[in-house]
Amino acid sequence: MVIAVIADIVGSRELRDRGAAQRALDETIAQVEQDRPLAIHPLTPTVGDEQQGVYRALPDALLSLLMVQLRLPEGLAFRFGIGVGEVRPVTSVHGELADGPGWYAARAAIETVHAREQRAVPRTRTWIVGAPGQDEVMETVIAASNAYVLARDELVGAMSTRERHLTYGRLVGRSQQELAAQEGISQPSVSKSLRSAGAAALIEGVAALRGESA
Repeated sequence: MVIAVIADIVGSRELRDRGAAQRALDETIAQVEQDRPLAIHPLTPTVGDEQQGVYRALPDALLSLLMVQLRLPEGLAFRFGIGVGEVRPVTSVHGELADGPGWYAARAAIETVHAREQRAVPRTRTWIVGAPGQDEVMETVIAASNAYVLARDELVGAMSTRERHLTYGRLVGRSQQELAAQEGISQPSVSKSLRSAGAAALIEGVAALRGESA
């Protein structure tokens, strides 16, 4: 069992330069994979404003997608539908096509994101759906993970672009001094930005999710 992810670009029709936006997305995804190579198949454009990726395990997908959220440039955002279930390629004269219950679950998940962000939770960016046949343990994991991503998306959605980039830097192990030099600000300013943004809670949450020490 693997994790299928469908991502689409928030507000893609309003982008002034779709080509430049896609290049920025490609660069972001490539940098995330360089910093933490977690994907079996990294997010890759398919058609329109969609990307698809595959991960070995749910914690891998959740960390990688968080890193993408944090590193995106100003004005660009993704929605993520995460499907837990089998995925398989289907060969046709046009090449390999993605198929399987994991992809159907990912499609249902991204439709849920669209519905939720239009109602009471406008900062929702991520949702997880299990394909039919999940055992009770996985159903519980998915339910708890959805509670986690709801709170996580709210926290990330409230961050400024600088706060997101600083949090990304801390997540991949850069010191506050390094981040200060990168942003052209003082180390105390970095510390204040990280504290006000709730970055420490986000990083501790990742460690707890993956059973690591923060």
